[in-house]
Order: sequence, then structure tokens, then C-alpha cells
Amino acid sequence: MVVRTSSSPSTAAEALSALRNAPPLVQCITNAVVTNFTANALLALGASPAMCDIPGEAGMFAGVAGGVLVNLGTPTAEQREAAREAVAVGTPWVLDPVAVGALPVRTALAHELLEAGPAIVRGNASEILALAGAGAGGRGVDSTDTPDAALDAARALAVRTGGTVAVSGAVDLIVDADRTARVPGGSDLLTRVTGGGCALGAAMAALLPGAAPFDAAVTASAIWAVASERAAAVAAGPGSFAVAFLDALAAIDPADLDGRVAA
Repeated sequence: MVVRTSSSPSTAAEALSALRNAPPLVQCITNAVVTNFTANALLALGASPAMCDIPGEAGMFAGVAGGVLVNLGTPTAEQREAAREAVAVGTPWVLDPVAVGALPVRTALAHELLEAGPAIVRGNASEILALAGAGAGGRGVDSTDTPDAALDAARALAVRTGGTVAVSGAVDLIVDADRTARVPGGSDLLTRVTGGGCALGAAMAALLPGAAPFDAAVTASAIWAVASERAAAVAAGPGSFAVAFLDALAAIDPADLDGRVAA
């Protein structure tokens, strides 16, 4: 099943405005390490998070949510079943295949979930290469490849799912079957805060009710670049950066995203 939104193409500013004008309910089936940070990031952005990952409730909740995140960072048996329930409903959803490749349980689940047609697949370059069958994965959750090295793999996944693939890195790469966008910038401090990338996947899910998948992925990447740069400018280190990043998400204006995306 391929899930698409009915939204027409939009600019990043329009997509963020749509989220702020109609705050979405976002279901997060995500890993235990990042739950609090992800929820706070969604609240700061203007969305309403719900960490509903219990079998018997996950599918029911996905039916009322505007977007769903499935993050495979700590895929317990209950979370695996909850993910299957949620993606079967048809609400636009994001797959974050954390550390796929070398670890067999999450890798098998990621390939299974791909058949349900995620609107967006978001991961680092090594994860995307592994998911496409072109690599063995990174070093745990860390990438050992660059986004451009994963371009062909990302395109192949986009064609397979009928959706969008977002590859995070120094310059984020976003592709679908026909288009490519790059979002440069951002701060390296994001890599020193647990949940920076996982929360990005949640932000993409939050934008799906008001934007097409490609635009949602591009917009979230642009928001992360702007907010992380502003947070880094006032932070003394990773701890104060995490707090400043949430403040920057709350303060970001749609106009701040103009000019942040390159072909």
C-alpha cells in the first residue's frame, strides 16, 4: 500500500504556516532513548505529540492522528506489533530505520514495513544504503557514509515506496522518484544531543497533514538547519544547546526558511 497526501506542492514557509494554523496530532512509535526530547521538539514546533505504542491502541490512535512516526531505535516486541497496526491504517507516516543493516531484528522489520508504503523514509546515509541493500549499515546509529553516496539508493527506495527519502548529513538530501533537493547548514551540536535526528523524523510526520511528503521532508530539514544554527550561536555546549534548540524551534518564523533549500 502506498500512502500519499492530497496536498499540492508548497514552499517550506507555506508548509510551516499550515502546521501552525492547524496544529496536528502526531503519533510517535519511537525509541525509549529519545521520547522526551521528541515530544518537546514537537510541542515547540507547534504540534501535539502522543507516544501511543501499545498493541490494541496503536492502530486505533493512528486513525485519528494527522501523521505517524515509526522509529526503530529500540524495537521491542510490543513496539513492533504496534508499528504494524499503525501503518496498516493508511495515515501518512514516516519510517526512521535506526541502525538497520547489521542488527537482524530491526532490519527485518524495516523491510517488512517498507511494503506498507511510508510517505517518507528518513535516515542517515548508512541506514539508507543498508535499507536499499547497498550497504551493511553504519557504526551503531552513526553513519560512515555521506548523503551523496546514498543518492542512488535513496532514489531506488523512493521509487519502490512511491514516497520520499530524506538522507540526513552535513547537507541533507531529499529525493523522490523525480526530484532532488539539498538543505545545507545546521550545527554539528545536533549530533551531540540524543534525539536530534529522531525528532527530525517526528517533525516530518507533523508536517504531512498540510504538505506533500517531499515538501514536508524539505521543510523539516530547513527548520532543523535554521534552529540548530541559532541555538549553537548562544549555547556553551551540548546541554545548553538542547534547551536553546527547543527555544529556536518555537521562535522560528515561516519567512526564516526562505532561501534554505537548493536543487
